[in-house]
Amino acid sequence: MAKRATAAPEPITAEPPVRPRPAPLGVALNDVTFLHWPIDPARVGPLLPPGTEPDTYDGETYIGLVAFRMRSYGEFLETNVRVYSVDENGRRGIVFLSMECDRLPWVLAARAGGLPYAWSRMSLVRDVHRLTYTSLRHRPGPSTRGNRIRIRVGSPIEPTPFEHFLTARWRLHLRVLDRTVTAPLFHDRWPLHAAELLDLDDQLVTATGLPAPTDAPASVLYAPSVHGRFGVARPVRGVG
Repeated sequence: MAKRATAAPEPITAEPPVRPRPAPLGVALNDVTFLHWPIDPARVGPLLPPGTEPDTYDGETYIGLVAFRMRSYGEFLETNVRVYSVDENGRRGIVFLSMECDRLPWVLAARAGGLPYAWSRMSLVRDVHRLTYTSLRHRPGPSTRGNRIRIRVGSPIEPTPFEHFLTARWRLHLRVLDRTVTAPLFHDRWPLHAAELLDLDDQLVTATGLPAPTDAPASVLYAPSVHGRFGVARPVRGVG
């Protein structure tokens, strides 16, 4: 089970924090689609790194399915399954449970750093305001693990505190060898749009060990682009 945080969670901030230094890895995220469903925090806790626990909003935590184009030493597609964490110092973050990517060198380098990447065949097709993302993992491994997301992008919105909770995340939590570490992430404020989910066929959530969502998402959002940088990962204090 995840260790309970000893400090109150930090405030949710829509604006990015001060840029971390050093911040060696620059990234651009484009055509970002966020799907979120509520899930019992007790189901998420065992999947988190030691020294973290599920972050909650009005007593519930959320699982996210997020698809996008990424640019960093080239451009590629990615879809991740993620949950939300808070560490013993009160720092809110993201824990990635799976990360699909169609660029093998990136997959290999990121897996060496402790991130749960899988090499997949992926596509993104745009038809005016409709976007369709597809993913299917390469072998070895079950070839049926993939998904298809189709959305219609709507107008820009002024996000609510709940939408900031889901999207304004400024660090990662992950397990590297025998330590839990946190890596800061700085990027522009999310330019969020309303979106409508038109179709979803997904096996990625269940591949993490979590139950498949059975209801419509609690939140569907889209962002055209942000630019940012990752800082250096450091151990979460007191976790060995």
